[in-house]
Amino acid sequence: MKVLKFGGSSLSNAKKFINVSKILKKKSKKEKICVVLSAPYKITDYLINSIKDYIINKNNSTFKKIKKKIIKIIKNISIIEKKFKLKKIKKKINNHIEEINKILNKQKYIKNINKKEKAIIISKGEIISVEIMNYILNSRNINSKIINPSYKIISNNNYLNAKINIKKTKKKLECIKKYEENIILVPGFISGNKKKEITLLGRNGSDYSASILSNCLDAKCCEIWKDVNGIYTADPKIIKNAKNIKKISYEEAIELSKCGAKIIHPETINPLYKKNIPCIIKNSYFPNFIGTTIKKKCKKNTSKISVKSITYLKKFSILKIIFKKNVNNIILEKILKSLKEENQYKIFNTKIINEKKITILKSINENNKEKKKIKNVLKNYFNSKKKYKIKIKKNLSIISIIGKNINSKIEILSKIINSIKKINVKIISIILENSKNSISIIIKNLFLKKTIKSIHNEIFNYKKITEIFLIGIGGVGKSLLNQIYNQRNKLKKKKIKIKILGIANSKNYIIRKKNIKKEQYKKLINKKNKKINIIKFIKKIKKNNLINPVIIDCTSSKKISKKYVYFIKNGLNIISSNKKANTYKTNYYLKIRNYLKKYRKKFLYETNVGAGLPIIENIKNLISTGDKIIKFRGILSGSLSYIFGKLEENCSIVEAVKQAKKLGFTEPNPIDDLSGIDVARKLLIISRETGYNLELKDIKIEKILPKKINIKNIKKENIFSKLNSLKNFYNKKVIKAKNKKRVLRLVGSISKNGKCKVKIESIKKSDPLYNIKNGENAFIFYSKYYSPTPLIIRGYGAGNKVTSAGVFSDLLRIAS
Repeated sequence: MKVLKFGGSSLSNAKKFINVSKILKKKSKKEKICVVLSAPYKITDYLINSIKDYIINKNNSTFKKIKKKIIKIIKNISIIEKKFKLKKIKKKINNHIEEINKILNKQKYIKNINKKEKAIIISKGEIISVEIMNYILNSRNINSKIINPSYKIISNNNYLNAKINIKKTKKKLECIKKYEENIILVPGFISGNKKKEITLLGRNGSDYSASILSNCLDAKCCEIWKDVNGIYTADPKIIKNAKNIKKISYEEAIELSKCGAKIIHPETINPLYKKNIPCIIKNSYFPNFIGTTIKKKCKKNTSKISVKSITYLKKFSILKIIFKKNVNNIILEKILKSLKEENQYKIFNTKIINEKKITILKSINENNKEKKKIKNVLKNYFNSKKKYKIKIKKNLSIISIIGKNINSKIEILSKIINSIKKINVKIISIILENSKNSISIIIKNLFLKKTIKSIHNEIFNYKKITEIFLIGIGGVGKSLLNQIYNQRNKLKKKKIKIKILGIANSKNYIIRKKNIKKEQYKKLINKKNKKINIIKFIKKIKKNNLINPVIIDCTSSKKISKKYVYFIKNGLNIISSNKKANTYKTNYYLKIRNYLKKYRKKFLYETNVGAGLPIIENIKNLISTGDKIIKFRGILSGSLSYIFGKLEENCSIVEAVKQAKKLGFTEPNPIDDLSGIDVARKLLIISRETGYNLELKDIKIEKILPKKINIKNIKKENIFSKLNSLKNFYNKKVIKAKNKKRVLRLVGSISKNGKCKVKIESIKKSDPLYNIKNGENAFIFYSKYYSPTPLIIRGYGAGNKVTSAGVFSDLLRIAS
């Protein structure tokens, strides 16, 4: 014999009732089954609320909801099942409703409903479920028999939270084995006392009914049918890729339920555990899915993962009673016992007691009255309030990591702590003494989902997940997206997962919870017409409780660069090809660095100086090893190295700029290159990295264009017509340099005293900068270690692909 239990979510409407009847038909062909049914979804809650409504408001509106829902279910069943006896079942339901009405109508004369009458009202949902199922089965010519649990499942006299007498119940249930019918229907949640009055088994009582029946009938197994595929490695509502657990031990299942998992009640396990009866969690919507088996012994875990699942409890507080002097441990234990007897709140299975302190973790309940209640208890032991203090820390969550004997495994605890540190969440307390099968972490409620995601990813996925939000999809942005999509398989092998969850340009933006596919982003960005609002954009990102979110700024926007501190405060790392933030006022530059330390976030900007060349990283490495930069020279603009190289080949200035722009070497506005301001920005960043507190105005620029050309007045569209008038100006400069066997280069320099210059220089052949052209950059560092022979870094320093590769390299540093 098997025992099957179906929860309220499996019986929430007509189709689901019929679906369950099909499962019962299939199962009963193989063997006799005892079937426990809960009330239809929400009906028990409605019944409880109808009592409250009637007592407080003399209102039966909730009661009307019950009748409406049940009548709707049976009417819809009759449409599908032609032989379903609608009139008969309707009459029975009306009789039950009439009985409830009679009890409630007593309120005119009696001020309260006693517990016995409450039990009768609340039990009606399960009784109605069984009667509906019986009529469905009969309409399909399947014989079934209803047993009355108030006669067969024997309990004490506690009407609302009864305890079962297993020995007496077993004797009463012997007759079931002799019944001819292969389907025995039992209303869950219900038992009976010696007088055969209805008693209830408390919330989740239907599961308990099923385990009692399994124990007493020596069932092969107990199947608990729900609306999920079994027990998962975490709550699937939080972790979308949570994995189904095929097998779990009784001890682990009990630990899970104690620590917050709602899949099964702890009391359900005990009767099964005593008889070593497997419990299988199944999904009534997908009956062929294997589900989760709970049994006494599971095979030794061959995988490296000893953790089974992560669960949580919300809305907890830490209560501390701190004593001025040491107090005897016996008195402390008595105080703790007295607090429990007050029954003013649920106490989690954790207490910390020493000579000066009691610490209790408890559920939040009537916080304003708690201190008074505790003081009343302490009056029995202390005659003065000055001898102790009461502190309450509210709005906490407990995350518990469950697995066989994981309490003793340091590597698991280390992984958990590291995963929480990564997301910059403060651990308020770690609980290890609770059980050998669990490790519990206390954090603020606010960070619950984010923390569970990070721990789950660290333990089960072994993938390093990074979620990116790209602002700016011009040349660099598009190239970056292509590189990420193209490298996805290679990154997968390295256990790195980069999820593109947001893309924005100046006109539109999109944010998704799932990874945006390559073919989707163009359609999506063109479809919407939502101008980006950075505040709203960040709020949407925060809602998703991400593990390792990164904003990538591929714009040249000053407005966005001024929001970097806001990004950091909201838990985002930043990667930027935008130089504006690092070249803004020194106060803002330093403010960003202070906030990075405070919030433990990263800001990477390698492309600010050398596109794809590792300039910033090398400067930082030199300084961190104790080196000191003495002076610097370099060609910092790939676009200008290309333009000056073309001038050597007798190309006109107009043609050279046009070609550079076409190749994507110039800034979005070529004026930034030709004015020397872009090189000045790069030089400022290098000087700040080496320790100088300079402003952009401190960088001396020798203009590339003659003084008669006022670059500020040149519009973007008019630049080439203006340049056309300067052919002779540049020809003369190039010829003059050639006559001296030299070439023209735009050089940025930092002298020993920190003075910075941007200047067109006539370079001789022996100079390392002589051959730098066609988009190359060269950086020459003279330092304490690299002297007299300097450190030279040379390579392409312009172009969308090179720059996006630099951004991608920064991204991999955060993702790895």
